[in-house]
Amino acid sequence: MITSSTRTAGARWPGPLLGVGIIVSWCALLAFALTSLDPLAQPLPSLLVMLGMIYLSTGLFITAHDAMHGTVWPSHRGLNNLIGRVAVGLYAAFSLDALLAAHKLHHAAPATAEDPDFHDGEGEAFAGWYLAFLRRYITWRQIAVMAVAFNVAAHLLHIAEPRLIAFWVIPTLLSTLQLFTFGTWLPHREQAAASDDHRASSSSLPRWLSLLACYHFDYHWEHHAYPHLPWWRLPAARWSSHR
Repeated sequence: MITSSTRTAGARWPGPLLGVGIIVSWCALLAFALTSLDPLAQPLPSLLVMLGMIYLSTGLFITAHDAMHGTVWPSHRGLNNLIGRVAVGLYAAFSLDALLAAHKLHHAAPATAEDPDFHDGEGEAFAGWYLAFLRRYITWRQIAVMAVAFNVAAHLLHIAEPRLIAFWVIPTLLSTLQLFTFGTWLPHREQAAASDDHRASSSSLPRWLSLLACYHFDYHWEHHAYPHLPWWRLPAARWSSHR
C-alpha cells in the first residue's frame, strides 16, 4: 500500500542532494578521465571509468526526468528546474521545456498513437523503435552544440580526441540504450504493457539490481501510477503494490 509518507517523500532532503550529487560526480569523473587516463594505453581502468560514465550519464537524464515531474526539489520549483536544465544540458544539450512537452503527452496516453515515445507500426522490434526514438528527440541544434563543444575541447583545450570519444561520446550514446531499454521498450511493449490505463509493466528485479539497471526506472508501472514519486522512492511503491 502507498502510504501518505510515501506520497510526500519527494519533499525530503535526498532529492536535491542526489540530483546535485549526480551532476557533480559526472563532471568530476569526466574531468579525471579526460586529464588522467589514456584509453589506448590503459584499457582496463579506462573501461571501468567508461562504465561509470555510462551510469552517471543515465543518472543525468533520470535527474532531468524527475525535475520535469517536480520531484527533485518539490518545495523550490525554480531550483528544481535549474537542476533539471543543468542535468539535461550536460547530458546532450537537450531543452528541458521541449522534453517536458513530449513527456506530458507520454503520460497522458502511454503506448498509443498519441504517445511520442511509442513506435507505432513496428510492434516490438527493438532496433526500429530505438532509431525512431532517437530521430524524434535529437535535433540539429543539439548536434551543432555537441559538435562545437567537442571541437572546443579538442582544439582549444587540447584534449586528445580518443579520450573525448571514449569517456564522453560513447558513454552518452550507450546511456541512451540503457534509458530506452528499461524506460521505454521493456515496460511499454505491446505484450508487456499492462491492460490498465497506464499501459506499462514493471520488472521483478531486486532493488539493488534495479538500481544498477536504470535507477529503478524499470519499476515503470509504479512511475506511471505515482508520477509524484522520485526515482529513489519507486522501490517502496513497487514492492508494496506487488505487481
